[in-house]
Formats: sequence, C-alpha cells, structure tokens
Amino acid sequence: MNDITILAVETSCDETAVSIVRNGRDVLSNSVNSQIESHQRFGGVVPEVASRHHVENITMVIEDALKEAQLTMEEIDAVAVTEGPGLIGALLVGINAAKALAISHNKPLIPVHHIAGHIYANHIVAPLKFPLLALIVSGGHTELVVMRDHLNFEVIGETRDDAVGEAYDKVARTIDLPYPGGPLVDRLAAEGKDTLNFPRPVLEGYDFSFSGLKSAVINTLHNKKQKGETVKPEDVAASFQASVVDVLSKKTFEALEAYDIKELIVCGGVAANSGLRKRLTAEAAAHHVELHIPPLNLCTDNAAMIGAAAYFLYRQQHFADYSLNGRSSLDL
Repeated sequence: MNDITILAVETSCDETAVSIVRNGRDVLSNSVNSQIESHQRFGGVVPEVASRHHVENITMVIEDALKEAQLTMEEIDAVAVTEGPGLIGALLVGINAAKALAISHNKPLIPVHHIAGHIYANHIVAPLKFPLLALIVSGGHTELVVMRDHLNFEVIGETRDDAVGEAYDKVARTIDLPYPGGPLVDRLAAEGKDTLNFPRPVLEGYDFSFSGLKSAVINTLHNKKQKGETVKPEDVAASFQASVVDVLSKKTFEALEAYDIKELIVCGGVAANSGLRKRLTAEAAAHHVELHIPPLNLCTDNAAMIGAAAYFLYRQQHFADYSLNGRSSLDL
C-alpha cells in the first residue's frame, strides 16, 4: 500500500488538537491548543466555555498543523475526527470542521473512538504486538481491554462509578489544589507518606470503583478537622495515590495472568502519573511482561493518537458519510 497521510482532529474535551500522521506512526505535526487557564477559575471544565474556545481556535490549529508538516490539503489522503465519547458541544466543533475539510477537498472522512485513539498512542512509539492488554486511565475512563488484533477490542473491566482521573481531581479539590489537580496530587505524593491507610476497593472480576475511596478521603479529613487534628496534604496525596496504584496494578496483573498475555500498554492522561509508572514498571519486570507507556505529550488528549488509529480504519475502508454526528457516550 502507498503511504497514507491523515489529518486528524480531536476536540472531545478542552484541547483543540490537530495532527498530521503518515502510516499510523510518522507524526508530521501535532498542534495542540490548551484551555487549562480558561477553566482553572471554574475549578474544572465548563462544557459551554470549552465549545466556544474550540470554535475560536480550530481554524488556526488546522493551519498550524499543515504549516508544521509543510503539506497542503491536496497532499492529505483522508480526514479523521473523534466521534466520541466526550462533551457533545466540543465534539461537534471538531466534527463540523473535519466534515468541512472532507467535503471541500473531496477526502474520505474517518470517525475515531476517543479511547481507541488513546490505545493507538502507543503504536506511535512502538508497533502494537498482539495479544495485548491495555490499561486505560483517564479523567473519564478506567478500563482493561484485551486486543488480539488491530481494532479488536474486548473490554474485560471498567469503572462502575468515578474514573480514576475524576477521583484525582476531586481529592485535589479536597486538599485545596487548583485544577487540574491530578498532576499536583502526584507531585505532592512523592513528598508524603502512606500514613492514612485508605481502603483498597477491590471488586470481583476486573471492574474498578473509586467512589468509595474518594469518600474515605473526604470523611477522614472531615473527622480529623472535627477533632482539631491536622493532616499534611502530602500524606493525604501519598495515601490516596498508594491505594489507587495498588488497585490498578493488582487488577492489571491478575488479568494478564488469567488471559496469558505478556504485552501491556498503558494510556490516557493518568498514564503520565509517576507513581503509577514506577509501580507498573517494577511489576512488569517481576512478571516478565513487556510494558509500553507513551511519553507524556501522548498521554493527554492529542490528535496524533487519533491519526494513528485512523490509519487502520482507513485500511479497512471504514468511512463515515457527511451525516456524522457527535456521540457523548460510545462503546469501544
């Protein structure tokens, strides 16, 4: 097959991102416009504000990506875009921009699942080898997925309530850290000690639950305050993170053993967490499992991952027509 060059658009939350990817791995450009400063004053992402920023930025980010890649739309083979899941208003901005490009330049339109994109961020670093187990950890998702071939997803475990990234942000607010709190909790955890012995929520099978852990943190701090006792934020962060990492690691390596898989990939924003990376690296070595985690810029939302997944959809001729719509919830 000749080289396939795809322009990919990602606007599922608060990052306006466009990337140009060749053959699923060669990232020619990766332009991202972050909205973090706009949302910090609200303590989290405001969907309407996110949508408005996408409208303001999308044309500029597309132009930046083409300029960085030194390509024109005539040299692009297809346009890919995140279909869902995500904030519906934000998704629609990216989808309408992608449709406009596809229509005006007569290019195929490829709809991509956001989580499939996170998984394929690993393919940019090293080609995926099957069978593999993917641990997806992000603000909205905590899942274990078995893959036996490209685009073949078997979800064997998922969160029943709060996603792990959501729990991080809520705990961060509890100890008065600004948004986004996850990276700050990770940084504080390195300075504290696991002295509070928070519960390790373990369900049957490979599902996750972090709502009870979040409540345990809030209740512990409330009880300490009622007694006039103080707790170091560093110790809260360290104790919380120790519980999260224990649960994620335990479930993941149980699944690897049960499915007889020796290839583990980790993806999503929480894959940037240093405590999780350190634990999984040690456990992978002990269990003789090959571990791949993308660099930090490919863990958070970006369009290069969408372009990587779109390459395999292109090979299957999986195209959408111009009625493509955003989907806030979408099964993998």
